[in-house]
Amino acid sequence: MQRVPSHPDLLLLYPMDFGEEGHTQPLGSIHEDQKQELDQKVDEVATPEEARGSQEQKVDLRSRQEKKTSSVQFFAVCWTLILGGWNDGSTGPLLPRIQEVYNLNYIVLSLVFIFACGGFMIGSVANMYITPRLGFGKTLVLASLLQILAYCLQAPAPPFGVFLLGYAIAGASFSLQDAQANGFVANLKHHAKSKMGILHACYGFGLFAAPFVSTQFAQRRKWSYHFLISLGMAISNTVTQTVVFRFKSLNGERLPMSLCPPPLLTIQWTLLVTQSECLVLGGEPQTESSEDSEVSLFKHVMRSRTTHSIAFFISAHLGVAAALGGWIVTYIVRVRGGGPSAGYISAGVSGGAMLGRVALLRLNKMLGERNAVFIYSVICVGLEITAWRVPSLVGDAVAVCFVGLLLGPMYPMAMNRASRLLPGWMLTGSIGWIAGFGQTGSALVPFITGVVSNKYGLESLFPVQVPFQLFCYSIWLNA
Repeated sequence: MQRVPSHPDLLLLYPMDFGEEGHTQPLGSIHEDQKQELDQKVDEVATPEEARGSQEQKVDLRSRQEKKTSSVQFFAVCWTLILGGWNDGSTGPLLPRIQEVYNLNYIVLSLVFIFACGGFMIGSVANMYITPRLGFGKTLVLASLLQILAYCLQAPAPPFGVFLLGYAIAGASFSLQDAQANGFVANLKHHAKSKMGILHACYGFGLFAAPFVSTQFAQRRKWSYHFLISLGMAISNTVTQTVVFRFKSLNGERLPMSLCPPPLLTIQWTLLVTQSECLVLGGEPQTESSEDSEVSLFKHVMRSRTTHSIAFFISAHLGVAAALGGWIVTYIVRVRGGGPSAGYISAGVSGGAMLGRVALLRLNKMLGERNAVFIYSVICVGLEITAWRVPSLVGDAVAVCFVGLLLGPMYPMAMNRASRLLPGWMLTGSIGWIAGFGQTGSALVPFITGVVSNKYGLESLFPVQVPFQLFCYSIWLNA
C-alpha cells in the first residue's frame, strides 16, 4: 500500500494514557472530572509547548539557500493574507456610498456580507476537491486569478447583482488562499508559531490599511475605482505565487480520491496530506503516517466537543467584530451626522484590534486567558452601551476603537486554548474547522444587524452587538 506524506502530528500509533488499572484510552477523550480539573489549571500553563511538548525543530540545520527559499515562500503567503485583509477592510467605508449609488435599504445592503461569506464557504468546500487534484501551487494561482476576476467585475460599478457576485468570487478566492497559507505555515518545523502570528498580523495590517484608501474613494465620483487598486494588488499576488511556488504541490503526491473526506472540514484538511515538495526546498523535514491516521483525525475532529465549542466562540466573536467594523461608518454618518471622513473610524477599529494582539500580551498573562476574556467582554459591553446612549461623535469613535483594542486578543487566546486542551496530533485539523466555521458569524451578525436596522433604524446597531457579546462570553465559559 502506498504511503502518503502527511502532517507530522498524525502518528501511526496515537498517544495513549494508561489508567490505574492498565487500561488505555486516547488522550483526546478526557473524562468530565479530568476536564474540569484541566480547565482550572489551564491558565497556569506558561506556553502551549509546556502543555504538550514543543514540536518545532530546536536546532536549525538548514543550509543558507534553504533558509532563503523558506523566507521567500513565507513572504509569498504573507502577501496573500495582506490582500485578504485589504479586501475585508475596504467594505466598511464604502458601504454608505454603495447604499447611496444603488439606492438600497439596510436589508439589501447587508447582502454584501452574505455574498462574501457564501463565497468563502463555497471556496472552503471546493478546497476539499481542488487541492487533492491540483496541488498546493496550482490551487494558489487559480485562487488568485479568481480574485482578479472579482475586482474586474466590481471596478466599473456594474448593476448591484453583478457587484454582489464580485464579493462572492472574492470570498471564494480568499477562502482557497487562506487554506493554503495556513496549511503551509502550520506544517513548518522551524519557528512555526512565531510565523503563524506574523501571518495573521499581516491580515490585520491589510485590514488596517484598506480604510485609509477606500475612504478617499468613497468621497469621489468614481468611487468604484478603489477596486482598480485592489486589482493591481491581486495581479502582483498572482505573479508572486507563480514565481515563488511554480505550480508545485507541497509534496509532489496527492491524496487518493477514495480518502477525501466529506466537504465539512473546510480549511487545512487537504493541506495535511500535501506537505513536502515546496517545504523540502525550504529545508523542512517531513514525516509519514498511514491512511488510517488521516481518516481517524477527521473523525476525532468532528467528535470533539472542545473543537466545536471554540468554533462557536470564534463564530460569535468574528460576528461582533465584523458587524462593528462593517456598520460603524454608516452609523456615524447616518446617526451621528459624521462626514465622509468617518471612514477612518473603521481603520481605528481594525488598528485597535491589531494593537491589542500585541500590547495586551503581558496583561493577558497576568490575568489568565479565562479571566481576561471575561474582563474584556464586560468592558466592551460598557463601551458599546456608552456609544449607544451618549450622542457624541467623538465619544462614539473613541469607544469603538477601544472595543476593537479589547476584541483583538480574543481570537489568538481562543487558539491558545485549543492548543492546550486538544492533543497535538489533532490540533491542525481542529484549527482548520474552527477557522472555517467561524466565518459564518462574520456574515450572520452583520446581516442580522442590517435586518433589525431596516425596521428600527441604525440606532439598533449597539443593542444588537451587546447580546452577541454576552453570548460570545457564555460560550467561552463552556469551551
